Amino acid sequence: MVASIPSPHTGTIDIGPFVIHMYGLMLLLAIAACVALTGVRYVKRGGDWDFVLRVAVWGVAGGIVGARLYHDITSWSEVPDPKWQGIFEVWKGGLGVWGGIFLGCVVGAIVTKRAGRSVTQLMDAAAPGLLLAQGIGRLGNWFNQELYGKPTDRPWGLEIDIEHRVTGYETSQTFHPTFLYELIYDLGMVGVLLLIDWRWRIRAPGLFALYVAFYTFGRFFEELLRIDPAHEIAGLRLNAWVSIVLFVLSTAFFIWWQFFGGQFRSWRRKTDEETGDRGPKMAIPKGR
Repeated sequence: MVASIPSPHTGTIDIGPFVIHMYGLMLLLAIAACVALTGVRYVKRGGDWDFVLRVAVWGVAGGIVGARLYHDITSWSEVPDPKWQGIFEVWKGGLGVWGGIFLGCVVGAIVTKRAGRSVTQLMDAAAPGLLLAQGIGRLGNWFNQELYGKPTDRPWGLEIDIEHRVTGYETSQTFHPTFLYELIYDLGMVGVLLLIDWRWRIRAPGLFALYVAFYTFGRFFEELLRIDPAHEIAGLRLNAWVSIVLFVLSTAFFIWWQFFGGQFRSWRRKTDEETGDRGPKMAIPKGR
């Protein structure tokens, strides 16, 4: 049995004169995985790869800006000095997923709307890919030895070098690997989203709402474990409250939209239904 999970002692790899930051590399891998899965799903719905790539370019740019802004605003004390330079040093960590997803989706929606495409259809196509990207992106926290949980003596405890330990926990050696918990949870929920989309008829953007609900549900419990500095409200970390609010809103929206939004139609997908078809079927007169 493994006694503990080691952490990389450096977050960079030197290749000749070049320095590769693993945090940034994991972000690129996450983006590539998201675009690939979204592209496959969107093409099956009648879309095209060129459009997916165009939206991805703008959405990723907006997402990075939004993620960094969220981190800088909510965790100003963690921005490296000098501040004017530190606010741009993404490779040192510090991206708020809430800001990234929000601004990235807003920018992507604007591009989609201006192109005359269905925003809700693209949202549902991208939902599993976004969750996949968030899970892969957490590997960057492992390389940076950051955002881990409380001390633990479990066999899967994460080793943290003393210079990366949170103040007050210098004597502890192993901590809950929250990056691994989220990675496993996110990958599992990606599978659930794909299963739901394959098995049932979901009215767009219902799958996107489920993605938000699934992620925030798991994130809430992750926040209960984390010990990195954070603003607290009534004893709960800020991101725990954000998770609660978004979970309630996304779940309520899904129930209202799926079951009570407009004329009722059969929810369960028929076995002979075309894979890419999400539109309403021809009405059948009553009594037949």
